[in-house]
Amino acid sequence: MGADALVLAALLVPLAGALLISLCGAAPNLREGVTLATAGLLFYCVASLLPLVLAGQQPALALIEMMPGLAIAFRVEPLGMLFALIASGLWIVNSIYSIGYMRANGEAKQTRFYVCFALAIAATMGIACAGNLFTLFVFYEVLTLVTYPLVTHAGTDAARAGGRVYLGLLMGTSMVLLLPALILVWSLTGTTDFTPGGVLAGKLSGPALGGVLALMMFGIGKAALMPFHRWLPAAMVAPTPVSALLHAVAVVKAGVFSIVKVIVYIYGVDELATATNADWLLWIAGFTIIAASVVALRADNLKRRLAYSTVSQLAYVVLAMAILAPLSIVGAVMHIAAHALGKITLFFAAGAIYTAAHKTEVSQLDGIGRRMPWTMGAFAVGVLSMIGLPPAAGFISKWYMLSGAMATEHWLAVSVIIASTLLNAGYFAPIVYRAFFVAPPAGDHAGHSDHSDHSSHAAHGEAPWPMVVALVATAAGTIALFFMPELPLALARQMLAGT
Repeated sequence: MGADALVLAALLVPLAGALLISLCGAAPNLREGVTLATAGLLFYCVASLLPLVLAGQQPALALIEMMPGLAIAFRVEPLGMLFALIASGLWIVNSIYSIGYMRANGEAKQTRFYVCFALAIAATMGIACAGNLFTLFVFYEVLTLVTYPLVTHAGTDAARAGGRVYLGLLMGTSMVLLLPALILVWSLTGTTDFTPGGVLAGKLSGPALGGVLALMMFGIGKAALMPFHRWLPAAMVAPTPVSALLHAVAVVKAGVFSIVKVIVYIYGVDELATATNADWLLWIAGFTIIAASVVALRADNLKRRLAYSTVSQLAYVVLAMAILAPLSIVGAVMHIAAHALGKITLFFAAGAIYTAAHKTEVSQLDGIGRRMPWTMGAFAVGVLSMIGLPPAAGFISKWYMLSGAMATEHWLAVSVIIASTLLNAGYFAPIVYRAFFVAPPAGDHAGHSDHSDHSSHAAHGEAPWPMVVALVATAAGTIALFFMPELPLALARQMLAGT
């Protein structure tokens, strides 16, 4: 199969999978078998592109040009290659997890869930492979729309309210801020192509440069920079598999991925490094990191704590990009991979705790590690990565960020990284301590749930085995990435070399 055919396959396979899944709704085993097969085939197509990209090629595919300089076109450059690998690879693991979660919790409308998931992955592939800002914008909007039914899956008043915040903030920021910036780029340059060195290089200066940058940074609402972050905790009303992949990987990573693409290929790193109206981005990212960490520190609900941790961790990527040092940019790209594996592990564990013990609050987790050692052991690995301690992948990305900040004497960034690392430990370490070193309350020796409608897993031991297999796999991946970080680092350096 040729390179252009592989790019097309990466876009079409999840769409075809969504259609087949919908046709298999009456046969759950077949439906879920199709989901797993589609995920596996997509990963094969994406992985087949990797040797070409590592060899310096950038497989491309042009579909349609609607106006001069405005085309739906795709090009797989190093950063997009990494994002596509992460999303397609974790779709397999998340599908395994979803089978255990959706069945154990007796969730309704499971066929719609799997269909929308496949459509979300298709949109993510479109973002990862986008050859220009216009194509990225189109698939960015599609991703918001197809994930809305997943956010509101429960059908409750709380789910609908969370969905309104989710849709309102993400569509609002993109239409009111990002779209005008896209039109400005096109009117100034005649193109929206992702260009090494930046398509805007030499086209903007002074307040105009900082103003358009602000439109883009805040317009990419999926990056959850404050004050446009509330959609992310609001989306935690979704089932845990949705929180895990879409809000720890696909949706939020589409945000920070887009920010990296804009800085590297629309503005240009060198252009921003010499600008005097872009320093504010460092302050906004730093504030988001610290403020979100403080909120997480005070949150008792486990998913809420994880959600605000994600807001903070995403801002690390923005902070590292705002430093504009080669080392910090490599750290930003590495953090996209490290956070994906670490945070999906934490969400998987939260869902396993809910399924097996029906516990949702941190204050309820005393002794839970004794009855769920695999789950909480994996959770501890995810915690190490979020804090930035070895042997977890988050250590590598934070090391590069800190090295870049120190090399360029960005002492504000250094202070933020150090302070937030302590805050991360402050809101994550007590969970692990409670789980393993605090005795369960009297009458809760097995972590027995009062909810009789739950499966037998609610009374004894771990969650269903597909969930445990998935969370152990992602925890193992977090450790493996610490010892073998060569691939994301190589792709990051290749991206920089091309600029």
